Amino acid sequence: MSVKQLPETLINQIAAGEVIERPASAAKELIENAIDAGATRIEIATAGGGKSLIRITDNGSGMDAADLDLAVRRHCTSKISDTLDDIRTLGFRGEALPSIGSVAKLTITSRRAGDAAGSQVAVVGGKNSGVKPAPANPGTVVEVRDIFFATPARLKFLKTERAEAGAITEIVKRMAIAFPNIRFVLSGSDRSTLEFPATGDDHLARMAQVLGAEFRDNAIEIDAVREDVALSGFAGVPTFHRGNSAHQYAFVNGRPVQDKLILSAIRGAYAESVPSGRYPVAVLSITLDPALVDVNVHPAKADVRFRDPGLVRGLIVGAIREALVREGDRAATTGASGMMRAFRPGFSSSQPTPRAPWAAAASPYRPLHQQPANDFSEQVQSGFDVLTMPTARTDAVIAEPVATPAAAEDAPRHRLGAARAQLHENYIVAQTEDGLVIVDQHAAHERLVFEAMRKALDSKRLASQVLLIPEIIDLPEEDCDRLVAHGQELDRLGLSIERFGPGAVAVRETPAMLGEVDAASLVRDLADEIAEWNTAGGLRSKLEYVAATMACHGSVRSGRRLKPEEMNALLREMEATPGSGTCNHGRPTYIELKLSDIERLFGRS
Repeated sequence: MSVKQLPETLINQIAAGEVIERPASAAKELIENAIDAGATRIEIATAGGGKSLIRITDNGSGMDAADLDLAVRRHCTSKISDTLDDIRTLGFRGEALPSIGSVAKLTITSRRAGDAAGSQVAVVGGKNSGVKPAPANPGTVVEVRDIFFATPARLKFLKTERAEAGAITEIVKRMAIAFPNIRFVLSGSDRSTLEFPATGDDHLARMAQVLGAEFRDNAIEIDAVREDVALSGFAGVPTFHRGNSAHQYAFVNGRPVQDKLILSAIRGAYAESVPSGRYPVAVLSITLDPALVDVNVHPAKADVRFRDPGLVRGLIVGAIREALVREGDRAATTGASGMMRAFRPGFSSSQPTPRAPWAAAASPYRPLHQQPANDFSEQVQSGFDVLTMPTARTDAVIAEPVATPAAAEDAPRHRLGAARAQLHENYIVAQTEDGLVIVDQHAAHERLVFEAMRKALDSKRLASQVLLIPEIIDLPEEDCDRLVAHGQELDRLGLSIERFGPGAVAVRETPAMLGEVDAASLVRDLADEIAEWNTAGGLRSKLEYVAATMACHGSVRSGRRLKPEEMNALLREMEATPGSGTCNHGRPTYIELKLSDIERLFGRS
């Protein structure tokens, strides 16, 4: 079979398979063109979920007849010249318009601001009608009708009109967040009109338009630089979370991307602060030299590759954790609204309850603050021997009022206030300067115990228990070599091993916090992990998991009646401990109700 040149139309249709996956892909490419043209107003209209119509109208620089003629030809672009090392525009490949024209009915009408008249070109199923004069306002109007009519097989893979319309909405939202100085209007017969007025340099105001007004009150500013990479944006407090990752937005040099490395870094930064199955809200913008990132990985331009991915990941994780430590311990404003809903007439606990965030949490990765000695803090450091003593629960006692000793008179000035009562021997009610907080004593103490244990891991050799008779474990010789090579690291974590002949190791000490442990199973798992990753980090993870479990069982139990000084000491330790807004499983440890919220309940405001 001889080799032959493919027809231009077929080449464009092949390219369209990668560039134009669905109507939202076409909308994205056209909106990017409008932004690159300097538009300050972009209107998007759709019908049939974008299958029947996508119309993009902008007030950008426009094109003359010569530009229009080239614009619908493959690999013609005004955005780059000779190199891919300095891409500063959203588009650059010169493939979008000819690809769209090869599978749909494409019409472009454009006029430069100084020109007397406009021009128009149409491409239908790859056939170019040529450029002709046409009346037009300054700017460009692009219409895409009957997408994939020329490739009917592609239509079978599209989703419902509603789903395709939703995908276009998400594209517009991402563009709106990235470019707050542009007014976006999304309308059509298949949707309600959505408008994002320009907010200028106020990026947070634009984010509030897209993510909801609550994001402004629950966002922490991110601003960090590492080497030649800058990170900015806003991250929600840990308990301001959602049911999926759709509320996580990432931008690289202004380009909206959906990069796995960035999403993974966000997950890592919020580890142990967000419940399983929930996702934090974040808007992050990475700025770096275009030569340090490859945006030409895929024709759709949604993926990028960083020259130093470790640097970027470390910057994201470190910056978010630092921000959470700095400000993340404030209560989420959505806590009050959730409580207000619960108090409304007709509310039933059997009704589905919105999984709203309740309280703020700081990053759990900051070392425990040193506080003046008091009864509670001493119990934190000594293992909580007193507070973990079991006591009988008296169900008849619903609320235990707390006397106000002289030392606690100024306590309302503290962020978590002063303890005033204990409800059902588990919930501490504290008065603050402008409201009250309700603390789950078990969940709060669980976090404090865990942080104290984790601090011990970071500060000194972990306590170990000596085995009366060393346990001899038979292993392949190469596994023994790996374990002995990491012997010093394992010893710091409380696991003491030594070589016992060519094919065995002797375990002499095990970490005390593990209690009775299957040493053979632990050592074999470590040997397997070291063989695969050449690291003994698995033991650290195992110890932290066990520490979290021990903290749950070793903390103040529900049903434990606390003395006033113990309750206030608990509140002060929570204020000083990063991550105290959530327990080790990401559940809230306290909720806050402002005085204004209480007054609304009684119709006083």
